[in-house]
Amino acid sequence: MEPVLSLHTIGFCYGQQPALTGVDLRLMDAEILGIIGPNGSGKSTLLKIMGGLLTPTDGAILLHGRPLRGLNRPELAREIAMVAQENYFRFAFTALEVVLMGRYPHLKRLQFEGQKDIDAALHALEATQAAELADRPIHELSGGERQRVLIARALAQEPRIMLLDEPTSFLDLKFKREIFRLIAELSRDTGLTVALVSHDIDLAAMYCSRLVMLKQGAVYTTGAPEDVVTTANIKAVYDCPVLVDTNPATGRPRTSIV
Repeated sequence: MEPVLSLHTIGFCYGQQPALTGVDLRLMDAEILGIIGPNGSGKSTLLKIMGGLLTPTDGAILLHGRPLRGLNRPELAREIAMVAQENYFRFAFTALEVVLMGRYPHLKRLQFEGQKDIDAALHALEATQAAELADRPIHELSGGERQRVLIARALAQEPRIMLLDEPTSFLDLKFKREIFRLIAELSRDTGLTVALVSHDIDLAAMYCSRLVMLKQGAVYTTGAPEDVVTTANIKAVYDCPVLVDTNPATGRPRTSIV
């Protein structure tokens, strides 16, 4: 099976400071790929490169076999949607207005949204179980509600790939689980391909079909959650002693600090 997105020996520097070195990565159709690693390991940088927001200093990225840099912004947005870690809104847009912003790659310059776009936005809100939030100002929503709306905005782009940077940051345990469940359902029901960055190793291991563990800007290991989340790997990458066992409810690995 051909990957939908492939990265070949990717390197990236902030000024003279290397952030990524020799990263090879394949994102397969309809999978959920989790990117984990300690702070400063290059997770968010890698996600931005996958989404075309940063241009690598070395290597190549192929989307369906085509060079990513050959696509213009609307073409890229119809293929890849990104939910950033932080989102700020200067004005009190309603949730529906925020989701409608995701329709921009399907509109011509200076074209206003039509009924097709409104229907797509409403469908995205329904898919994220946020339809009842449509008329509420984005500033009045809870963290979990706001995150559902942002995912709906990405869905409104009608992408084949969704990239999420720490989608459960600042959320409590209940909402973290709900957001991961939502992502898993969207991938399962629509065939959406997902790559997400997470600091929550246990949730990533529970809901992702494959994990990539980064260390100092390079891929340390990749594979099934049970092959990546091991005591030895976490000790080597995070420099933290942990106990790894199997969650009896899910069969996936879980960690405990010792």
